[in-house]
Amino acid sequence: MSSVLYDTPGPRAKRRNIVLSVVFVALLATLLWWVWKTMDEKNQLEWSLWKPFTQSEAWSTYLWPGLANTLKAAALSMVIALPLGAAFGIARMSDHKWVRVPAGVVVEFFRAIPVLLLMLFANEFYVRSTGIPSDERPLYAVVTGLVLYNASVLAEVVRAGILALPKGQTEAAQAIGLRKGQTMTTILLPQAVTAMLPAIVSQLVVIVKDTALGGVMIGFTELLNSRSTLAAFYGNVIPSFVVVAIIFIVLNFALTSFASWLEKRLRRSKRSTGAVLGAEDMEELNPAATGGTFGTGAER
Repeated sequence: MSSVLYDTPGPRAKRRNIVLSVVFVALLATLLWWVWKTMDEKNQLEWSLWKPFTQSEAWSTYLWPGLANTLKAAALSMVIALPLGAAFGIARMSDHKWVRVPAGVVVEFFRAIPVLLLMLFANEFYVRSTGIPSDERPLYAVVTGLVLYNASVLAEVVRAGILALPKGQTEAAQAIGLRKGQTMTTILLPQAVTAMLPAIVSQLVVIVKDTALGGVMIGFTELLNSRSTLAAFYGNVIPSFVVVAIIFIVLNFALTSFASWLEKRLRRSKRSTGAVLGAEDMEELNPAATGGTFGTGAER
């Protein structure tokens, strides 16, 4: 059995796939054994190094506050970057040159600058030009850098998602008399959101991970920064890295799992019912389209 995208493997291909799978599992097992043996030789598996993570003090004093700051910075960045990126993505498709060109310049400029440099610049700007308290300044700098960079990336995601739709969607909307703004908001964007969702979620995962840059460079007390304080107190550097890595994995896996569930739900809800639009439906969608020769026939 085969499809357009996939041919059912034959006997030789099946044997080759089995051999490659066995080799991969063997290599992975060897790597895990080497990591385990190395950590054991360096005394990194001693219970005294892992015991703090079974106590509430380490979590309540270091890890939970750091995780809360990570989620706070990521959530603020997402809430601001998503609509801002959508606005710039749509602006880049404008028929008006005075809108399209400046939007393109802004997007390409901030997309080309490393997010860490944006954070450092924002931090210096807030130090020299604003009265933001020093304990809140790192959060502002991290969010500013993440918003500027990720909004520009999301703008390209939105633009690509809309341009990927069949041209017939736009032509059909024009045929029933919809204006360009109506076409964008009622026809193109709702369809493009489902197609763009995997790329958007990937960028949201990047936002969560990039909060750690603020902790390393400008002293933002996020999860990774709190880990360094915890490791200095308990003397368990490697175990603390392992635990924080697991937290990031769980957090990002939960985000991607939710996005997959949401994408499937959106696809199910947008399946066509096969219903035919009548004159009343057309009038409700666009009253102007029911007049003249495209009307219901009442004018004859």
